[in-house]
Amino acid sequence: MPDHSRAPLPFQVDLRGVVDLLSRHIYSGPRVYLRELLQNGRDAVAARRAEDPTAPPGRLLITPHVPPSGSEAGSPFRFRDDGVGLTRDEAAELLATVGRSSKRGDLDELQRGDYLGRFGIGLLSCFMVADTITVRSRSARGGPAIEWIGDADGTFTIRELDDATTAAMPIGSEVVLDPRIDGPLHDGSLLGHGTVLGLATTFGRFLDLDVEVVDPSAPDHPVRINVDPVFRTAEATTREALLAFGEDLLGTRPFDAIEIVVPGTGTRGTAFVLPSPPPPGARQASRVYLGGMLLSEQIDDLLPEWAFFVRCIVDTTGLRPTASREQLVQDDALEFTREAIGSALRRWILDLARQRPHRLQEFIGVHQLGIKAIAAHDDDLASAVVRWLPIETSAGTMTIDEHLSQTGVIRYTASRDEFRQIAAVVDPASPIVNGGYVYDQEILERLPHLIDGVRVERVTVADELDNLEPPHLDDLAATTALEDRASRVLAEVECRVSVRRYRPDDLAALYVADPSVLRRLERHRAASVAPGIWSQVVGAVDSFLAEASPGGTEADTAARLCLNWNAALVRRLATLDDDLVFERSIQLLYVQALLAGHRPLEARDRRMLDAAMTDLIGLSVGLDDKELR
Repeated sequence: MPDHSRAPLPFQVDLRGVVDLLSRHIYSGPRVYLRELLQNGRDAVAARRAEDPTAPPGRLLITPHVPPSGSEAGSPFRFRDDGVGLTRDEAAELLATVGRSSKRGDLDELQRGDYLGRFGIGLLSCFMVADTITVRSRSARGGPAIEWIGDADGTFTIRELDDATTAAMPIGSEVVLDPRIDGPLHDGSLLGHGTVLGLATTFGRFLDLDVEVVDPSAPDHPVRINVDPVFRTAEATTREALLAFGEDLLGTRPFDAIEIVVPGTGTRGTAFVLPSPPPPGARQASRVYLGGMLLSEQIDDLLPEWAFFVRCIVDTTGLRPTASREQLVQDDALEFTREAIGSALRRWILDLARQRPHRLQEFIGVHQLGIKAIAAHDDDLASAVVRWLPIETSAGTMTIDEHLSQTGVIRYTASRDEFRQIAAVVDPASPIVNGGYVYDQEILERLPHLIDGVRVERVTVADELDNLEPPHLDDLAATTALEDRASRVLAEVECRVSVRRYRPDDLAALYVADPSVLRRLERHRAASVAPGIWSQVVGAVDSFLAEASPGGTEADTAARLCLNWNAALVRRLATLDDDLVFERSIQLLYVQALLAGHRPLEARDRRMLDAAMTDLIGLSVGLDDKELR
């Protein structure tokens, strides 16, 4: 006897559970029911065209739900297409099988062909707004028309209609929905005229067949919602019309419009250049249509990461949608398209450099971070635009070309901290460049390969401090004593004092610390505010790093306050006998130099500032040292 205990059994599907899964986890909300109907209707028309080239061009007619009013009966929502239609067998198999396509059984063929959806799962979305779905259809292949009625409880009925009814029906299908009688959508608002017209316009206005919505106030004159997709027909579109479309998309007039054509994936459209910089780190979402049907307005992986200065709108036939048909599948086709769009953006920038350099300068002025992101890794683009890139120098902000016209060498710091510390004392005839901004260091280091004859040198705080002029030998005794005396005052904040001569003369003090010292100070600050165990961890890291660098001296590991011997204030401090005034003056110069270098004040710095200010105010009103101490 056969072993029936091991015979395969079909899964039992709870339809209400499936509908709940669709509405909560696959679709973004019940509004997508109309998108699914538009996709299925469009696919049915495409299938009929494939079988019969003489078939009508196609039409989708939507009649919104009208609720009952007084003595007048209402009417259900109707969606009609003049596509290929269904026979009884097709309806029994396709409409009751979740995920089955009415066009073919092969998923790969489904994705490659001229079809957008899958009839089974698409029709199920209608259960999010209706308890009962009625489909009446007459097949272009012949045979009697059918009526299929599905219920949200998971049951359905199907019957063939008589010859007279069949003859009276046009070829195609009609989906009839009665609003749900319970739940938040029981009022039928998603099936009413206003919502239906808006959804049909959002999803289907660029479809390649007529989409019409019946207005209950004028039922004999349905409104055609289709418009020409100007963003994908650039050769037949005036530039003004394209920019006007971009203004509607962005809410402001775009800086420019860039044509996108990717034949390999059947993708074409327009990238609109934003007229103002986006928020830092923002990545522009793209609007994507699949065969004229809106897929999503929030596709965030179509553009390269660096292309945050454009917003793209495209129509595609070769990119694959996910199960929800609201995002794109991450595959080789998407990667290929992303790279092709990136190439188009690069070509546009290069064309600006060659043909409209003033326009390029305007673009860089708005989107310098974006253009630097590309130039940092693209030799061809960098060679064309690098001279117009703005840089911050100790002599002010200027372009690389303007800086090179003054000197043939680029001297730069690797961080903004280093730049801020030494920019004020650099020789104006040999300014330094702030390489601490994103991409600036990479671009500066590549300049010798991009521009002939350019030299690039990295500048450190220690180098510049060593280059400052020491005091004259006649002043050596006084300056050495001043260094020792002032260093003792600042021992609490681990800062040593050096005396040098530099311009401008009225800059009395300069706070300098190389990157390793700054990192150590940051660790100290973190340890001071961290809970007990984490404070110990930070302290252990400091000890480990100190042991790993046994050759370092105390001077190497401390920040320095560089006093300017050219400043009259510093010369006066060197001869000051009043210890309290000297201490408080050095402390205030230290805090002032910290703030000038954009360094944050630690708790001990703030305590020093408060004490110094209080004592100096006390001295100014006549208190003596004993009263203050």
